[in-house]
Amino acid sequence: IIGMGMTEKQGGSDVRANTTRAFPVAGGGPGQAHELVGHKWFVSAPMCDAFLVLAQAPGGLSCFLMPRWRPDGTKNPWQIQRLKNKMGNVANASSEAELRGALAWMVGEEGRGVRTIIEMVAMTRFDCMIGSAAGMRQAVAQATHHCRHRSAFGATLIDQPLMQNVLADLAIENEAAMTYTMRIARALDHQDNEHERLLARLATPVGKYWICKRTPNHAYEAMECIGGSGVMEDCIMPRLFRESPVNAIWEGSGNVQCLDALRALQKEPDTLEAFFLEAGAAKGTDRRFDAFLARLKGDFTDISDFQYRARNLVDRMAIALQASLLLRHSTPAVADAFCASRLEHNGGMNYGNLPSGTDAAAIIKRATPVVG
Repeated sequence: IIGMGMTEKQGGSDVRANTTRAFPVAGGGPGQAHELVGHKWFVSAPMCDAFLVLAQAPGGLSCFLMPRWRPDGTKNPWQIQRLKNKMGNVANASSEAELRGALAWMVGEEGRGVRTIIEMVAMTRFDCMIGSAAGMRQAVAQATHHCRHRSAFGATLIDQPLMQNVLADLAIENEAAMTYTMRIARALDHQDNEHERLLARLATPVGKYWICKRTPNHAYEAMECIGGSGVMEDCIMPRLFRESPVNAIWEGSGNVQCLDALRALQKEPDTLEAFFLEAGAAKGTDRRFDAFLARLKGDFTDISDFQYRARNLVDRMAIALQASLLLRHSTPAVADAFCASRLEHNGGMNYGNLPSGTDAAAIIKRATPVVG
């Protein structure tokens, strides 16, 4: 099992500011042994057998594989200073560490550490998407199960129109997140296909930004469906709520994901063509979708101020691809509700703003776990 140590206290996501040094044991370069001296503010999964670490070699920031043990069986000299006291995500340990001449081997080209380690980071960003989408699914399962059995004001909650609106809205948010995530999984599994490679390069940071950022409020709204019991520590909801923010920050926060999307557009402009080709596969199935996609595409005619507008554009890219996937792969009730509530602005900002005529009962039935 391999963990990672990338960030340091003075730079955070700006890993080029790292000060940890790598000293060649003999000759330097790829595959050669180095000794690492410095610190890491975050070492993820410190119980691992080895770690991918970024450090400054003579030729620039490089990637290294640092084992826990040296070849002679002695312990590699790196020390855990403390485990992080996080608000959530406790089962996944994070630590601070000092490297005191730790033996490591250079992976990839010298001075190209970010480029080398980003292949792993792309997968862990995808892991964040999976975790967030799964957290949403658990929240929907808890909320629908509770409302199916809880009665108030003369009827079960799941049969009351206002609660149906909220539950259905939570359900389509989750299905959109999971469908998007599974599409990126397919793209990552077929990197030998150029369209899939280009799509994954752009749609991964877009999805990581959007899905992980949507999860905390989704968890809170599901907690509210359960009511006062939902904030009790003997209920699962407090844990889901505390877990929900971390994936939006891990592997690059929201702004970092937007900047990575910009980097993809600048270095590989064909990524945008691949994105619109994928999203456009649903053209002609819904007029609201067609209009939304056309407006989004028009806003990419000039990306000179992309960084300033990045969040707005990335938000809409995520929604466009989610809508396309639901139109192609989900039920008409789910796809119609998503397009009506996400592509046409009706003034509502919170969950529970699905328009009249939405088949909320069908959406909830689809999302409610069947026990027995």
